[in-house]
Amino acid sequence: MTIRSIALFLVAAVAEIGGAYLIWIGLREHKGALCVALGALALATYGVIATLQPSHEFGRVLAAYGGVFIVGSLLWGIAFDGFRPDRADIAGALICLAGVAVIMYGR
Repeated sequence: MTIRSIALFLVAAVAEIGGAYLIWIGLREHKGALCVALGALALATYGVIATLQPSHEFGRVLAAYGGVFIVGSLLWGIAFDGFRPDRADIAGALICLAGVAVIMYGR
């Protein structure tokens, strides 16, 4: 069940961060309405993916996902935006992942 939950978090992060990125470039870099529409669809898909988590506690799932989102956003920036994290970014990301582990899997 933990592997499934982690996989769902990863897929959700790609959908949410990718969707937000498509909207970002659609509006800020004038890539057009199709980018924005695809981004909105990806964000809606993220919402559906979140419901597939084995845990039934909405607050717990979203709280834990927040840490995954933070780490995923940093990784997305590295992969697609030329972002270079510093030691504080890396330390914060590790703290977030520890929080995810405690919140979701610490029982």
